[in-house]
Amino acid sequence: MRKTLLLLSLLCVAHLLHAEDGYDLWLRYNRIDNNDLLISYRKTITAIHVAGQSPTMGAVKKELELGLNGLLDTHIAVTNKPANNTLIAGTLEALADLKLEDKPTGPEGFLIVSKVIDGKHYTIITGNTAAGVLYGTFHLLRLLQTHQPIEKLHIISTPRVKLRLLNHWDNLNRYVERGYAGISIWNWHTLPDYIDDRYIDYARANASVGINGTVLNNVNANATVLTAPYLQKVAALANVLRPYGIRVYLSARFSAPIEIGRLKTADPLNDTVRQWWQAKAKEIYQLIPDFGGFLVKANSEGQPGPQSYGRNHADGANMMADAVAPFGGIVIWRAFVYDPQANDRFKQAYAEFTPLDGKFRKNVLVQVKNGPIDFQPREPFSPLFGAMPQTPLMMEFQLTQEYLGQGTHLVYEAPLFKEVLDADTHAKGPNSTVAKVIDGSLYEHTLSGIAGVSNVGNERNWTGHLFGQANWYALGRLAWDYNLTSEQIATEWIRQTFSNNPAVVASIKEIMLSSREAVVNYMTPLGLHHIMGNGHHYGPAPWSNKAPRPDWDPVYYHKADATGIGFDRTASGTNALEQYQPAVRKLYADSNTCSDQYLLWFHHVSWQHKMHSGRTLWNELCHKYQQGVDSVSAMQHRWEQLKSHIDPERFHQVQMLLAIQHKDAIWWRNVCLLYFQTFSKMPFPANYEKPDHTLEYYQQQRFPYAPGN
Repeated sequence: MRKTLLLLSLLCVAHLLHAEDGYDLWLRYNRIDNNDLLISYRKTITAIHVAGQSPTMGAVKKELELGLNGLLDTHIAVTNKPANNTLIAGTLEALADLKLEDKPTGPEGFLIVSKVIDGKHYTIITGNTAAGVLYGTFHLLRLLQTHQPIEKLHIISTPRVKLRLLNHWDNLNRYVERGYAGISIWNWHTLPDYIDDRYIDYARANASVGINGTVLNNVNANATVLTAPYLQKVAALANVLRPYGIRVYLSARFSAPIEIGRLKTADPLNDTVRQWWQAKAKEIYQLIPDFGGFLVKANSEGQPGPQSYGRNHADGANMMADAVAPFGGIVIWRAFVYDPQANDRFKQAYAEFTPLDGKFRKNVLVQVKNGPIDFQPREPFSPLFGAMPQTPLMMEFQLTQEYLGQGTHLVYEAPLFKEVLDADTHAKGPNSTVAKVIDGSLYEHTLSGIAGVSNVGNERNWTGHLFGQANWYALGRLAWDYNLTSEQIATEWIRQTFSNNPAVVASIKEIMLSSREAVVNYMTPLGLHHIMGNGHHYGPAPWSNKAPRPDWDPVYYHKADATGIGFDRTASGTNALEQYQPAVRKLYADSNTCSDQYLLWFHHVSWQHKMHSGRTLWNELCHKYQQGVDSVSAMQHRWEQLKSHIDPERFHQVQMLLAIQHKDAIWWRNVCLLYFQTFSKMPFPANYEKPDHTLEYYQQQRFPYAPGN
C-alpha cells in the first residue's frame, strides 16, 4: 500500500512539474481544470456531427476532435446523424434543413447558436462557406478554453477587414530579415516533396485568430521565387494552407523580367514587359488557382522600381495589377519610401503618394506603415491615412520587434496597434478613425486589409520570446474586430496560454498592459525616435552620425544641441504637420499644449521647457528613463510571484529574458542620459541612480554579430 501511495505521489509531482515549451501556442487543449464547468460542457456536447466533405470541413472535424477530446478529457463520438446534445458544424447550405432564422453575413462570417429542434438540444456552428465554419469552430473552442458558458449561445461574427495577412520577411536561404526567432520556417530546399507538420500547425494558429493570407518571402525580394521550380514549392505550401482559409502571396521583385526573363528592361509601360508579367501571372494561377497576388517594395532602400524608368508608383502597380486581375488577384504596393535628400523623412511617403490618389487600379492596395518613420516604439499615425480617399490603404504593423527589444524584450503590442487604429484623422470630420480608413468604410472601399510583419521563425516556441506569441495573436484578433480592447485580447491569450486562475490572469495581464509604455520610457520617451544603433537596431546609439545617408543616423532625429532637443516639424521647421488635417495639427502645433507623448516628434524645445508635470524637460527626461527601468523591475517581481503557477520551462525562459530586459533598460537609460547631458549641461536629479560607466565606455562597445546586422 505504501509503495502504491508513493508511486501515486511521484506521478502527481511529475504532472505538476511537467514543462511546456510553447509550441502549442494558444491552442493548448488541456483538460478543463474546473470540475463544475467540465461537467456542464460534457452535458452540453456529447457528440459531433460535421456536414460536408471538403478539405476545410475536414480541418473543422480534426480540430473539433482534437479540441473537445482534449478539453473535455473524454471521447466525443463523431456521428453520421445528430443525436441529443450534439455539436453540429456545416455551411448554411449543408444545414438548410435546420431552417435557422439568423444568418451570418459575408464569405467568412459565422453563426454559433444553441437551438432546440424536435426536443433535442444542439450547438450549431455555421457560415456561408466552410471557411466561416472553421472560424466559428475556433471561436467555440476559445470559449471553452477561457471557461465561458456555452449552454445558451447566440453569436454572429463577421471580420471587419477583408485581407488579414502576415508578411514574412524570409529569404530563400532561410535567413530572415529583422527576424529574431531563428531562421525561416519555410525549408525551400526540401519543398515541395517534404511537408513539415509545422506548416500545418502554422495554418491552424493563423486560422484560429482569423488570419487569411500569408506573404511567404521578403519584401526585399529575390526574383528566383518566381521561377518554375520555386513556384512548385509555393504551390505545395498553398495546398497545405488552403484548407485553413489561407491564401499565399509573393513579394515580387520589380526587375524580375530582367533577372529571370532575360529582358533588357523592366519599364512598366513597355509592352514586352507587360506581356512578361501577364504570362507569369497565368503560370502562377495554373499552379495555384487561389493565389492572392503580389506584394511589392519598389524604389525604396535600393530596391528597383518604376521610377528607374521615369515612371511613378501607379504605373508600376497598375502594370502588375492588370496581370493578376483576370484571375481575381491583387497587388499590394508598399508606401515605405524616403529620399535621403528630403529635409524630413517624415514627409516623403505623403509627398510621393497623395498626387497619385485615384490613379491606381481597383485591385491595388497601398500598404502604409502605422507611422511616418519606421515602426518606432511610439509614432503618430501616418498622415497618409485619411489623405487618399480614392485609394484603399492597407495597414502595416510590425510584429517582429525591430525597434522594441527584438526577441529579447517582453513588449505586448496590442496597445500600440490600438493607439493607431483608434486615432482620429478628422478626414471627414470627427470620428474618422484610422480603423475606418483601413476597413474601407470611411470612403466606401470594398478592398481592405491589415498586415503584420511576421515574428515567426523556427524556434520551438515560434516567436523566440514566449510573449511574442501574444502579438501574433493580437494582430489576428484586431484585424477581425478592431473594437476589441487590449485588455480583452490579453485576457483571452493568457487564459489559453497559461491559466484561467484569476490571480494568474490578473498578474500576467498587468505585466502585458504595462510593457509597451515601459519600453517607450526606457528607449524613446517624450517623442524621441530612431536613436537605436545602426544595423542591428538593438541598443542605443544616440551619438551615431556616420551612416551612408543622414536619415539613417540618430542625430538626424533628436537634433540635440545646447539650446534643447527634438525635431521641429511645425511651420517654423519642416512643416510636416501640414500633412495632417487642421484638427490634428491643432493637437500638436503648440509645444505648450502638445501631448508629452509626441512633444519631441514635433518640437525642438529648451532643456528648461516646463512640462505638464511641472518638471523641466531635462528632469522629465530623467524621470521617464528611470520610470522605464522601474517598470521592468515591477514586471520581474510580478513574474517571480507566479513561479508556483507556471510550468518550470516557460517560467524560467521568461525569467531569464526579463533579467536581460532589465539590464538593457538600464543600458538605455544610462547611455541616453549621459549623452544628452553633454548638451543640457544639467545635473541628474537628486536621489537619481547614477550610471555605473562613462559615456566613452558605452560608445566603445561593438555588436558585430547582433541579429539584424
